[in-house]
Amino acid sequence: MKTTVEKLNPTRVKLTIEVDQATFKPALDAAYKTISSQVNIPGFRKGNVPAKILDQRVGKDSILAQAINDGMDSFYREAIQSEKLRPLSTPQAEVKSAPSASEPDKVLIIELEVEVRPEFKLPEYKGMKIKVDTVKVAKMDIETELDALRARFGTLVDVDRPAKMGDFTTIDLAAQIEGKQIDNVKDISYEIGSGQLLDGIDEALDTLTAGETTTFRSKLVGGDEAGKEAEVTLTLTAVQERELPKADDDFAQLASEFDTLAELKADIEAGIEKSMVQKQILQARDLIVDELLLKAKIPLSQETISREVENHLAGEGREKDDVHRKEVTEETEKNYQVQILLDAVAEAEEVKVEDQELIEYLAFASRNYNMEPNDFIKQVANAGQVPSFVEELSRRKAVDVLVGLAEISDSKGAKVSVTV
Repeated sequence: MKTTVEKLNPTRVKLTIEVDQATFKPALDAAYKTISSQVNIPGFRKGNVPAKILDQRVGKDSILAQAINDGMDSFYREAIQSEKLRPLSTPQAEVKSAPSASEPDKVLIIELEVEVRPEFKLPEYKGMKIKVDTVKVAKMDIETELDALRARFGTLVDVDRPAKMGDFTTIDLAAQIEGKQIDNVKDISYEIGSGQLLDGIDEALDTLTAGETTTFRSKLVGGDEAGKEAEVTLTLTAVQERELPKADDDFAQLASEFDTLAELKADIEAGIEKSMVQKQILQARDLIVDELLLKAKIPLSQETISREVENHLAGEGREKDDVHRKEVTEETEKNYQVQILLDAVAEAEEVKVEDQELIEYLAFASRNYNMEPNDFIKQVANAGQVPSFVEELSRRKAVDVLVGLAEISDSKGAKVSVTV
């Protein structure tokens, strides 16, 4: 089999595949076998009808056509593999020449056009010098974290004053639509500002005193009338505030493994600093990829971009939203280039995805779908989506490689450690 490649543009090629008789014969034999198992011819069992009889009864041209149709995919795959092409879409094929009953020795020639990953020169990525923002743990940050920890050990106490944001309340609610009561619940515990109930309830409760009643309008979020606007009657029966334990050595011993408050604060500071360094590393990842993209100048496949944008907008039902279309197009173009760049890095660095890594990655991804890890992994495997997750994990590892090979420092020149 001979393949000729013509580059139509940086992301599209035309393949001319010439299939010789030896390469075509397995497809032709398979076509005879398939048709033999499908036809009823007196005197012959299905699957055992001689080729000459099939030629007479079915027609040689029909059998050749099936062989070409059935063999097309394997010819195409062999061609792109031999030419080291990476398709981005389904090819458009046309048979230019084919054997027939009258010309059985005629060479099968197929022309295909397909979008492929563009060729580009991978910029030098080792030893990149990257500057990130300087971070410093503020005293207020430590106190905020300490207060959050104290809140976990706090107690609720009744207060005789108007309610305010952050208070814990006990309330009764009744909802009416057009004068008809549709719901009535009592003794609901609710933290003002948590946003866990109805729109408008926080504003209704703010400054209200225990024993007072007020009304407001809101859309219902549950039940048979969900989504409909109702008049809600709210009665505040109790107000409580969280009383925090004193921040001292006793609290440190209660809430942690440390003996003193000073040790606890030092641990909190170290945790905040670690989190800040992680943010620096994330910033470095983005800066590295953006700089490489700028240097690489990866050509875009407009057909691929257009297809993904249309699918995205159709899924949202926003095909006519031109402003959103522009945003989605820009995001899709960058994602396309990032994927190609990271695939090239992964190939250059011989990044491999081990089975255990993939299992752990899929188990982590299952959380986004609220599924049990084993069920999610089975679903991914059954849907044939494992290769896409392998590619995704490979790209993540490629970014880690880029960060590990870079020289990262903050704006003051301090080196940023990537092994945090």
